[in-house]
Amino acid sequence: MSRVLIVGAGLTGSLCACLLRREIPNKVKIVVWDKARGAGGRMSTSRSPSNATCTVDLGAQYITATPYYAQIHRSFYDELLAHEILKPLAAAVEGMNVKEEGLRNFVTPKGICSIVKHYLRESAGAEVCYEHHVTHIRQRGAGWEVQRAGGPAEQFDAVVLTMPVPQILQLQGDVSSLIDESQRQKLEAVSYSSRYAVGLFYDAGVQIDVPWAAKYITDNPCIRFISIDDKKRNLESPGCGPSVVVHTSVPFGLRHLEEAKEEVEPLILEELQKVLPGLPQPISVKCQKWRYSQVTGAVADCPGQMTLLSRPLLVCGGDGFTHSNFDGCIESALKVLDVLKSSL
Repeated sequence: MSRVLIVGAGLTGSLCACLLRREIPNKVKIVVWDKARGAGGRMSTSRSPSNATCTVDLGAQYITATPYYAQIHRSFYDELLAHEILKPLAAAVEGMNVKEEGLRNFVTPKGICSIVKHYLRESAGAEVCYEHHVTHIRQRGAGWEVQRAGGPAEQFDAVVLTMPVPQILQLQGDVSSLIDESQRQKLEAVSYSSRYAVGLFYDAGVQIDVPWAAKYITDNPCIRFISIDDKKRNLESPGCGPSVVVHTSVPFGLRHLEEAKEEVEPLILEELQKVLPGLPQPISVKCQKWRYSQVTGAVADCPGQMTLLSRPLLVCGGDGFTHSNFDGCIESALKVLDVLKSSL
């Protein structure tokens, strides 16, 4: 039985684990490592420190399906809808840019990370480990020796890398020597936007009186998007107050990227008071820096994956190899699965 390591417990990594379990259940031992304290990656949902039932989506806010992807990825949408992980977005989003007819928008009543958690649950028997930060990958005979920060090295027959592309390029060991010049040029050309997200949690009974559930802001240098998150998700949680998420603009995120988030948070909250005067005082605040928020330029001429070595298999995937949304991650996971099945 082959031991396969998937690095990254975001959407692509969790879906790879799920599909691998479903397609070749008796041939693989699946291990998932993520450097964070929980699953989700950029599909992150944060809980109030004082009330675990009060949550806010700090990463992706909702999922948009084009008519094309709604058709070719129909089984994925149908599965998540059947489990009530996805529901149609019924709330008002002011300023939403509708570029194409037939778009369908979905929200996640239990938080955006519930999609990732569903796929990890479906990866029955997979060994999922958090706070496992991969630092070195070395070829050892017919397999890989993978080193993580503060832990022992482990052996694997195949490795799948689904973290942001710049983090792949930072890996030490044999990875750098395996990337040829053409691949390196393509990987180094990948670009991401950067931004901050702030979640605000409120006491039960607090009212935030605005006519929308979410709104895009066009006239503020700092704030680009605000969501009353429980309202956006049409969520009723007795004993839980409202939650608000604020996403900054990309220029603001880039300008403050190298600053500590504790220094940037007050700047964002100051601007928020200008956009929403009289906003109640939250009981707690969570600030998140997204250095790699959305892919603005993916790997060129690379449909979903890049194989760095076939034997033993070392393959890269994620939205950096397709496009930065739900369907891009599905496309990548399917391509990585094809490579794994051929190799294993």
